[in-house]
Amino acid sequence: MANRRTFGAEFKTKVVLEMLSGQKGLMQASREYKIKDTVLSRWKQEFLEHASSIFELPQRPLEQEARIAELERMVGRLTMELELSKKALSYVHLAQKNNEKL
Repeated sequence: MANRRTFGAEFKTKVVLEMLSGQKGLMQASREYKIKDTVLSRWKQEFLEHASSIFELPQRPLEQEARIAELERMVGRLTMELELSKKALSYVHLAQKNNEKL
C-alpha cells in the first residue's frame, strides 16, 4: 500500500491562493502538484469557510480570566508555603541532630 502524503498548512494556503488569484486553475494545480482535483476543491472550500475567522480576535470570558488570576494567586501562595515548609523542616532536622549530640 502506498504511503499517504501529508501537506502542511503553508503549502495548502499557497496552493489555494494560487487558485483564487487566478494564477493557476484547478486542473493545472492538480497536474502540477500531483494532487487530486477533489482534494484541492476541498482545501479551497475549507479555506473560504474559515477565512473570516482570521480577523476575529480571540476573546476570553471575564469569568475565565478571573479564574486564571485566582489560580495564579493560589500557585504563588502554595509555592511560598512549600518554601517555608522546607525551611522549617531543615530547622527541625538540624535541631534533632543537635539534640542527639548532647
